[in-house]
Amino acid sequence: MADAYIEKGATYEIDGKVFECLEFLHVKPGKGSAFVRTKLKDVMNGGVIERTFNPSKDVLKKAFIERKEAEYLYGDGELFHFMYGEDGGWDQFALDADVVGDSLKFVKENEKVKMKLYEGKVFSIEPPLTVELVITESEPGVKGNTATGATKPAIVETGAQVMVPLFVEQGETIKIDTRTGEYLSRA
Repeated sequence: MADAYIEKGATYEIDGKVFECLEFLHVKPGKGSAFVRTKLKDVMNGGVIERTFNPSKDVLKKAFIERKEAEYLYGDGELFHFMYGEDGGWDQFALDADVVGDSLKFVKENEKVKMKLYEGKVFSIEPPLTVELVITESEPGVKGNTATGATKPAIVETGAQVMVPLFVEQGETIKIDTRTGEYLSRA
């Protein structure tokens, strides 16, 4: 292999596509040569495949994934508009909903995000790890029912639904983990 080891989380170019290694296992059978069994995620379309490699014959080339900071401007239903600056200038661009997916469901307009690019093409948007959002809709909690750790649904200002503890009320600002969509704390 071109790289001495396959690494979990690393990206590789295989058959003209870019894959992220989700899992790998070095296997040494009783007979025959050793091999590496992997689970790979296609970073462009999100599909997951399983594939085996022969460490003495197969060559894996690491793929360089570029990350750039951008500002999310707005979404108009079909396209999501962003702006980023390099060398003192600002460029504006739009991405289709299928590229963005649900990565912006907790991101307000004019917030910073990270673009992931391969060979100059944006294939994914990473929101900040945590965001602070105002609850716009929530049913009132029942007094005395907080010892059980019960939760209730709440809608935040981006329109996303979050499960929050019963004591959190409409109009409060909360902190949310964008990777899981979980309530972290009051802000």
